[in-house]
Amino acid sequence: MHANPPAFYLITAFVIFLIGVSKGGLGGAAGAAATPLMALVMPVEQVLGLMLPLLMMADIFAVASHWRRWDNRLLLLLVPASLIGISAGTLLLTTISPDALRRGLAVIVILFVLYKLFEGRILRAMTYQPKGWHGMLTGIVAGFTSTLAHTGGPPVAIYLLMQQVTPRVFVATSAVYFAIINWLKVPYYIYAGVLDLNQLRQVVWLLPLIPVSVFVGRWLSTRIDKTTFDRVIIGLLAASALLLLK
Repeated sequence: MHANPPAFYLITAFVIFLIGVSKGGLGGAAGAAATPLMALVMPVEQVLGLMLPLLMMADIFAVASHWRRWDNRLLLLLVPASLIGISAGTLLLTTISPDALRRGLAVIVILFVLYKLFEGRILRAMTYQPKGWHGMLTGIVAGFTSTLAHTGGPPVAIYLLMQQVTPRVFVATSAVYFAIINWLKVPYYIYAGVLDLNQLRQVVWLLPLIPVSVFVGRWLSTRIDKTTFDRVIIGLLAASALLLLK
């Protein structure tokens, strides 16, 4: 699973770009591709620790871009429950082997790909009556998958769409939610031994890509076909999942 330095830096730069454009407004599958792509060039547990500070940096720009547009009521339902999911994810993270973690990441990615392929049908088939506990359940699931793979997007996206919020509130609430839980994950990752800030030294020179790519994401969000973009990323996700299963 180790690669030569040029491949490592090339993939890392691409992943940082994906994080930025995702936070900048494209969202969708872009952010979810970051962890599995990085897992192709370094162990998954190291990827999780490296990705967290990168995501937290991108969160600053994402929240600033949508300042005070979020829905506080929905955040109060989602965030506290997420601690349950984060705790469960950390427990699993500290008890399974690296190979099992890598395969588990592949399974999560495959489930994400399947969801994205059938997202429209799933949402059309649902008849929904809002309940408070739905937000809590969403927080638990998102906290769990975010801890194990930084892929908490799908459950949160489904939940927010079902609340029929405006697109601006949807993006802002999602941005603030992930900014908060990424900070909440810090002590858990330290406990699990996966957060090593020394890893950032390898990629610190790539960090200016974050604000640039967030800006690019905001610019592209109104100028490209998001469906086509998502299909390209889904293809990357599927390929990376198959490689992780080897």
